[in-house]
Amino acid sequence: MTERVPAATSCRLYLISPERIDHPALFADELRAALAGGDVAAFQLRLKDVPDEVIAQAADTLRPICQQRDVAFIMNDRPDLALKLDCDGVHVGQEDMPYAEARRIVGPDRQVGVTCKASRHFAMEAAEAGADYVAFGAFFPSATKAVTTPADLEILEWWSGLMEVPCVAIGGITVENCRPVIAAGADFLAVASGVWSFKDGPEAAVRAFNDLFANASR
Repeated sequence: MTERVPAATSCRLYLISPERIDHPALFADELRAALAGGDVAAFQLRLKDVPDEVIAQAADTLRPICQQRDVAFIMNDRPDLALKLDCDGVHVGQEDMPYAEARRIVGPDRQVGVTCKASRHFAMEAAEAGADYVAFGAFFPSATKAVTTPADLEILEWWSGLMEVPCVAIGGITVENCRPVIAAGADFLAVASGVWSFKDGPEAAVRAFNDLFANASR
């Protein structure tokens, strides 16, 4: 059964994989540890410049771990692989392909999320076309990708006050800097190195994020 990124009643965590996963079976232990730390809405497999078979091996190893725990398993960039590998959805960037084409490929039952960077116009277009969520960022310097379009917290405040489509905040988010992003109205925090490189390990990072979410919703 396809898991969906659930609508957020308070902010939730959206994990993004490391840039490289050389040994999926070893990384699987890190992923299990992270998911043991508390609530996680989704996990996005984001592997760049690697052969499809490497992506497939990682997906086949990690997808069951997520789906058995009701964590949506999202493929980055590749609707064709999202469909082929039975992922719960796909996330597409502005340079990847239009939302409509991604939706055509994956069909009506899988999620499609869209990167909107700092563009209100692009976010409105994506939401009106039917995107399941929009992603804004980067809000901080990122350890995993170059920041070409910095985003301001005001875009989260504007979106959360106007639209019901959930928004994801992305870009350099850590336990230490995330409080203003939560307060601005992000439904999800997309985090990569802020979890995998956390000083006390992934499980502690997820626990710390969830403690912050709980405190913010009181």
